[in-house]
Amino acid sequence: MRLLIIEDEPGIAGFLRDGLEEEYFAVDIAYDGKSGLDNAMTNEYDLIIIDWMIPALSGIEVCRQIRKSGSITPIIFLTAKDTLEDVVFGLDAGANDYIKKPFAFEELLARIRVQLRNNNQSDDSLSAGPLEINPVTHQAFCNSNEITLTPKEFALLEYLVRNKDKVCTRSRIIEHVWDIHFDSDTSVIDVYITFLRKKLDNADCGNIIQTIRGVGYIIRES
Repeated sequence: MRLLIIEDEPGIAGFLRDGLEEEYFAVDIAYDGKSGLDNAMTNEYDLIIIDWMIPALSGIEVCRQIRKSGSITPIIFLTAKDTLEDVVFGLDAGANDYIKKPFAFEELLARIRVQLRNNNQSDDSLSAGPLEINPVTHQAFCNSNEITLTPKEFALLEYLVRNKDKVCTRSRIIEHVWDIHFDSDTSVIDVYITFLRKKLDNADCGNIIQTIRGVGYIIRES
């Protein structure tokens, strides 16, 4: 899943990126409101984290503009503003949740999962045929055989399973599994698909990932 962080403090932004990437998210960072809004309007994100007090355009205005565009992407405010009036103001601007600085990363992660679950994008368990994956524990099983995956392999498999019975184009996979700084050469996807197929075959999962020639890949329910 792909997240956008709009935060002008490099230390906090880097801390969040490192922690979220360890949780198998692809993370983009913008350091001011204008570039953050441009990213939000240009790319498709599963969730956006916005600091309230950022240069060029305030977090509140960024949130309002995103909602004005019709987007329903979950938004979490991350800010030092902590009065009841501030919380209400932020939520009324269109945010889904509000967490105050300083914060525990575990709490932020839990709130992210709640928003993704509410947006029908995160479940405790996902399945496709004999394959089952758990996005929370980052485990994958096929016919009760556990499959050992790297973080990027798991993120790719999770995206395919979430979109089972739908063709996932290479460009869409790049957008959701890799971050904005990734080289747009999509041949790396084919390499990871090869790795996944080998591991799935070793776990008796069969040819569950199918190639749609010239387009991308699909996992079918049966």
